[in-house]
Amino acid sequence: MDEIEKGFDLIFEQIEELEAGKEERARQILEGKAKLLEKMAEKSAPIVARVGMNMVNRAKIDSKGEPYNAEYYQKKMLVLGKTEPAKFRPDNMNKAVADQFCIISEDGKFYELMYSSDPIFMDSYLNPLTPDQVLDIYGLEIMFMLYRAMRDYMEANRDLVEALGKAIVFIFGEPAGGETAGPSLPAESGKEGL
Repeated sequence: MDEIEKGFDLIFEQIEELEAGKEERARQILEGKAKLLEKMAEKSAPIVARVGMNMVNRAKIDSKGEPYNAEYYQKKMLVLGKTEPAKFRPDNMNKAVADQFCIISEDGKFYELMYSSDPIFMDSYLNPLTPDQVLDIYGLEIMFMLYRAMRDYMEANRDLVEALGKAIVFIFGEPAGGETAGPSLPAESGKEGL
């Protein structure tokens, strides 16, 4: 009986050590979340340059409230989140903010895109944000949204390459010599864990 109790006590000692290690590692990750977000943004920059949108910088508003004669930002951007708008813009305290978005630009940097409008004109302000500020204002959801955007891009490309490979086989028949109809793609095993 003593051996069983010793073994049982040993199990609980190991559980306590694992719990302490888990808490320490979780703490380290949370402390490094801004650095992680910064690295994610840097790696995402080339894809944002390919698939991002040119957001409206300023435009006139017609009688129906629709913008026209729009001017766009030169850099492509992806919208990652939205928050309750600030009372005024940092560049002009007389302009109320109607909409406020967290975006990542093709330069791998984060910005807050703030839109203001009146009955005849709308314009915006692009407020640079540090990764720490992004997490303070928008929370960890931004990290998830950036991850999700990159994963969706990868899956769309995988589907496109597979469809092109099928089209090549359909048009030209089975490739000679057992070659595949295009580059091999990463396996989809574990896809559900992404």
